[in-house]
Amino acid sequence: MPDSNTSCFQSHHELLANLEGTVGENLGFLAPIDRAWQPTDFLPDLATENWKDQLADFRDQAREISDELLVVLVGDMVTEEALPNYSVSLNVIARDEQGDAPRPWAQWLRGWTAEENRHGDLLNAYLRLTGRVNMRSVELTVHHLIARGFNPKTNEEPYSGLVYTSFQERATRISHGNVAKLAGAQGDANLAKICQRISGDESRHETFYTRMFDKVLDLDASGGVLAFRDMMRGLISMPGRLMYDGKIPDLFDQFAAVAQRLEVYTVHDYARIIDHLVKTWRIGERSVTGPAAKAQDYLCRQAERYATFANRIREYQASRPPARFSWIYDRKA
Repeated sequence: MPDSNTSCFQSHHELLANLEGTVGENLGFLAPIDRAWQPTDFLPDLATENWKDQLADFRDQAREISDELLVVLVGDMVTEEALPNYSVSLNVIARDEQGDAPRPWAQWLRGWTAEENRHGDLLNAYLRLTGRVNMRSVELTVHHLIARGFNPKTNEEPYSGLVYTSFQERATRISHGNVAKLAGAQGDANLAKICQRISGDESRHETFYTRMFDKVLDLDASGGVLAFRDMMRGLISMPGRLMYDGKIPDLFDQFAAVAQRLEVYTVHDYARIIDHLVKTWRIGERSVTGPAAKAQDYLCRQAERYATFANRIREYQASRPPARFSWIYDRKA
C-alpha cells in the first residue's frame, strides 16, 4: 500500500490534470508568438547604416547607470539565464514526459519557458553592448548557476509548485519594475523600457499561476491551504541563490544586500507578497478544519511576522560595507 504522502501527491496530480480545461481557457496569458516582442526590438540595429550612432547613444545612456544598479541588473540577468533549471523543476506541474505533449499544462509550460527565455537574452545583450561589465565573469556565474541546479523545495508536491510560481512571478515583477524606475531616474531610457517590458511579462505569468492555485483552493481547500503553509514555513527559495562567480562563496547574499539597499527587492516586499497572496486567495475565508484550520491561522499572521523585523534587516543591510564584485571589475557596490 502506498504511504499517505504518495497517495496525497497522486490525488493532487489528478486534480491538476482535471484542470486542463481551465488551463486551456487561460493560455491567452501567453502572447501570440507572431505579435510578441523580441530582444532585437529594444537594441541598436547593427544592420542599418547609422548603427554606430545608435550604438553610441545606447552606450552613452548606459554610462549613467550606477555600479550598484549594474550589480542588481547582472544578478537579475544571471537568474533569468538559469531558465533551464526552472523549466525542469516546474515539470512537476505539467508532467510533460515526452517534451511535446499537446495537453494544455504542457503547452503552458513550454510557452512560459519560451517567453521567459527572452528576458535573459535581452538583459545579456544589453549588458554586453554597454561595455560596463566583465562579461566573462557574468558568463561564468551563469554557467555555475545552471550546473549547480535548482531546488524550489516544493518536495515534488504539485500544489506547492503553483504557490512557488505565484510568489516568484510577483517578486520578479516587482524587482524588474523597480529597476526600470531607477534606470529612468538615472537617465537610461533604454534600460527603463527593457525592464518595464519584462516586468509586464512577469505580471501576466503571475496572474495565470495565481488563478490556477485559486482554482485548486476552490476544489481542495484543505490540501491547498496546507501546501501554502508548508511553503511559508521557511523562506521561499530564491532562484539565484546558488550563483557563484568562482570567487565569492556568498555571492547571492552580496547581490541581495545591494538589491535591499536600493529597495529593488526588500523584506518589506517579501511580506507584502505574502499578504497579497493570502488576500487574493481568500485564505481567511476558506472553510477548513483540523490541521488546515491551524495552517489557515498561521498564514493569516505570516505577513505581519515578516513586517515586524523588516526594518531591522534594512538597517543591518545598510550598515554592511560595500562588497567587491567581479561583475564590475572588482569595484565596490
